[in-house]
Amino acid sequence: MTIAGLDALAAAIGADRIEHDAARLDARRHDYWALSHVRDFAGAPAPRPGALVRPRSIADVQAVLSFANERRVPVIPFGLGSGVVGGVIASPDAIMLDLGAMDAVRFIDPVNLLAGFDAGHNGLAAEEAVAAKGLTIGHWPQSVAVSSVGGWIATRASGQLSTGYGNIEDIVHSIEAVLPNGDVVVLGKGPRASAGPDLRHLMLGSEGMLGVITGVTFSLRRAPEAKAVSCFQAPDMRAGFELQREIVQRGWRPPVMRQYDERESRRQYGDATHCVIMIAHEGPATLVEVERAAVAALAAEAGIPTAPGKIVERWFGHRNTVPSWDTLLARGLVVDTVEVSASWTDIGAVYDDAVAALKGIEGLIAGSAHSSHVYRSGLNLYFTFAVQTSAPDQMEPAYLEGWRRILDATARHGGSVAHHHGVGRVRRDWLATELGDTGVALLRRVKAALDPNGIMNAGVLLPDA
Repeated sequence: MTIAGLDALAAAIGADRIEHDAARLDARRHDYWALSHVRDFAGAPAPRPGALVRPRSIADVQAVLSFANERRVPVIPFGLGSGVVGGVIASPDAIMLDLGAMDAVRFIDPVNLLAGFDAGHNGLAAEEAVAAKGLTIGHWPQSVAVSSVGGWIATRASGQLSTGYGNIEDIVHSIEAVLPNGDVVVLGKGPRASAGPDLRHLMLGSEGMLGVITGVTFSLRRAPEAKAVSCFQAPDMRAGFELQREIVQRGWRPPVMRQYDERESRRQYGDATHCVIMIAHEGPATLVEVERAAVAALAAEAGIPTAPGKIVERWFGHRNTVPSWDTLLARGLVVDTVEVSASWTDIGAVYDDAVAALKGIEGLIAGSAHSSHVYRSGLNLYFTFAVQTSAPDQMEPAYLEGWRRILDATARHGGSVAHHHGVGRVRRDWLATELGDTGVALLRRVKAALDPNGIMNAGVLLPDA
């Protein structure tokens, strides 16, 4: 250990809360960010954390932060390690605060449709707990089986059913957190409040730099009475975008609306042509049937033919499959996904520009996109790029170039450079395109006010000063 005074911390929280196992320390060097795995493969891995602490209570978290704040020891919160934008990279002078042992179901209230969990609780386990009572959280990120409910808050996550159920900010009821000085705060109380600014948003998307989320209460839904699917094939991306716009602006809210460009349609659904649009409907049986019929009528009016419903069923069967970076890297492939968003008037230009820009990367073997989250004012795009390299030292430059070209294209057309994975380290240099210079300065002031000693997860979100 390189951190002085750990004996005092062990006395405060128990020596068994401080992990010494080398394998566990190695497993907490970083999260699932592709570039961290690229660096491992290229022989430049992140160091082990100076200390790995596994709290089991709010009091433990308070003790750790009080200890660290007094001594100005950096702290890096770690949920279940599913982050993909560089939100977690260990440092030998930092405490890695592993919240995985804080995993209790605090309560499930079927009358008020609320459920509370420790922040380290697994997302799929949380959904299964409420499903046993005929309820749903309605939040289904691809990482649901490997992510924590606190991580959903910290990254301002979105799930696959967001078009109908909303994003995490629409689902969260209250947030419990420990501030850098050790104080506990609970943000959110009633079903709606007009008691000043909504301070829950200090923690939503905070990525561990403003405090440690320790508990979350969600506003639930009853499990849907009926489900159905629809599927169509648009001649091109813009025609598909226009159909999706008509659907949501007419007032229909199917939980899933996803549109794949021709390349992804062929790759994933070999029996499909053109741009697949797949839709899932959920809710009261009468509403599901009316919505499905209305969507079919809008597609027919736009001249967009149907596609086999088995395409949607196939997606549901494989939607949570997460690739292994090591398998791809062993083949010399650098692969990642980049999610952005833009208004209806700009999304076509973002798509065209980003796909064209990717083609300029030497060794590019795939550059494509699909949309997966739809709003009245626009939608997101989820780009995928794959680059074939011939040597490990080519991997990081190729990776960063793929990201740069997509984010630059998005910013050129006024889009948002981060839709649901957060900023981490990979997007931080584009934050001013999102918030403006004044907004970035404001966020710095918030950070300085809550964390004057700068102990919380340095290096994420904010660009280097």
